[in-house]
Amino acid sequence: MKIIFTILFLALCNLSMSQNFQQEFGEAFRANDTLEQLKILNSWEKSSPKNPELFTSFYNYYFRLAKKEVVSLTKQQPDGESFALRDSLNQTAGYMGSKIYYDANNLRNAFLKIDKGITLHPNRLDMRFGKIYALGTVENWEEFTNEIINTVNYSKTNSNKWLWTNNEEKQDGKGFMLSSIQSYQLQLYNTEDDALLSNMQRIASSILAIYPDNIESMSNLSITYFLTKQYDKGIEILLKAEKTNPKDYIVLANIAHGYNLIGNKAKAIEYYEKTILHGNDDTKAFAREKIQLLKK
Repeated sequence: MKIIFTILFLALCNLSMSQNFQQEFGEAFRANDTLEQLKILNSWEKSSPKNPELFTSFYNYYFRLAKKEVVSLTKQQPDGESFALRDSLNQTAGYMGSKIYYDANNLRNAFLKIDKGITLHPNRLDMRFGKIYALGTVENWEEFTNEIINTVNYSKTNSNKWLWTNNEEKQDGKGFMLSSIQSYQLQLYNTEDDALLSNMQRIASSILAIYPDNIESMSNLSITYFLTKQYDKGIEILLKAEKTNPKDYIVLANIAHGYNLIGNKAKAIEYYEKTILHGNDDTKAFAREKIQLLKK
């Protein structure tokens, strides 16, 4: 009994120390005191080298440290915020603007820490999403895509029993993971870089391999086919989505659009009519307008 009590006491002490380190680091991080942050992290690592919050804290430390801002003078207006410089004739002589870049060494250290954390704590979805966020920020789209696919594949292994900060169990792990990945798909789409359509296809295909009824991924896949003028493939995948949910008006409207693209007016009208039947007010108005144009 005494031995059990001693073990329990030591476990409680370790938990308390970990929470103190976490709180102290949070205070130093908010104060942007990098010297104090590193001091706390090093002490924390000696005390509890496998603590999951240690890895997320190290990751945040290095990722923030990696972010650099330089102010430069240019003749052309730079992207983002800038200030126009004018000459004595009040003509624009140049621009002063800031540019954000990420130091490669600190960025590498951030990824090394979070990768180790993911290896030791593979169910921590916040670690995986934190890494994906950083990869998107630095526009490393290949690794961004690979990490999303790794997460999708692991969801089959852990049956979506995901954990978050402080090992809090994530409710509706599957829904949360898939909705978050949908936002990452939108991030790829919003780059307007056609070269990244294949990345969207890979992500959507990896999801459908495990979750074949995921309508969002079917829609994403269809969009990439339409944009690459593979209209028949786009329509085919959307028809599968319709079977999954015949009342999904977004799917129905996209099917109508696909048929319109290949010049099949009759089928386009048919699906715009289905859209009117199941859509919201805005979508109904859009579908009616499309039908009028097709009947001219």
